[in-house]
Amino acid sequence: MTDWLQTPPGQYLLTWQQAQFDAAVVDLFGFHALQLGLPELQGLRSNRMPHRWLALDASPPPAGAGATALRAEVVLCDFDALPFESGSLDLLLLPHALELASDPHEALREAERVLRPEGRMVISGLNPASLWGLRQNLGRAWPSRQQAFLPQQGEFIGYWRLRDWLRLLSFEVETAQFGAYVPPLRTERWLQRWSWLETVGSRWWPVLGAVYFLVAVKRVRGMRLVGLERQRRQNKRAAAAPVAVSRQHKTSFFEKP
Repeated sequence: MTDWLQTPPGQYLLTWQQAQFDAAVVDLFGFHALQLGLPELQGLRSNRMPHRWLALDASPPPAGAGATALRAEVVLCDFDALPFESGSLDLLLLPHALELASDPHEALREAERVLRPEGRMVISGLNPASLWGLRQNLGRAWPSRQQAFLPQQGEFIGYWRLRDWLRLLSFEVETAQFGAYVPPLRTERWLQRWSWLETVGSRWWPVLGAVYFLVAVKRVRGMRLVGLERQRRQNKRAAAAPVAVSRQHKTSFFEKP
């Protein structure tokens, strides 16, 4: 995908995603943040967490995208076996990580493992139900007539399909949006000419953008801050009900008159 991101449509998509990641993570607080793959995207540059990592499953980032530029330490590992303790991360970024993973289910389960309860996971992916996805499918159906428009490797994961996966892992989608409504064009000049479709598309056909972007929160069932409420109820139960006591002396059945 690195080579494709250098093309005009790849740069167009990368610019849109960079703006979304910057806006999503700027106000997220914590201590530990991790980005899985895609070093061309500086997803953590606007975040202020003190400990940041970039996980790569192959080789170090290309020239110009080093650890200093990304403001994160580079870790080489498999995405389905992250070298982090369970529940140790506050923020996890997955820019196209699931669709490029060898086993997206296992990668998502591993991401859920290392994320702490109430932690955020930010995901972006290519939308197969879009003009770009249709162009890609046509290129695969007739390879002799036209080349594939998007990267060949990986498997596209639809937005609604991903939401079902997240729901099974007790994630709640906090925000979601789509982008890149322009036609699948190969030149920067024509992409800019059709950029007015971004406003129209987000209003009239919002789920047909070439890329989707969502923020999910890890929910843990049974975790509620109920200490004060429980104490209040116990105090209420322990309070004795007022009883009227008669001061008049009554003669017992066994007492002599």
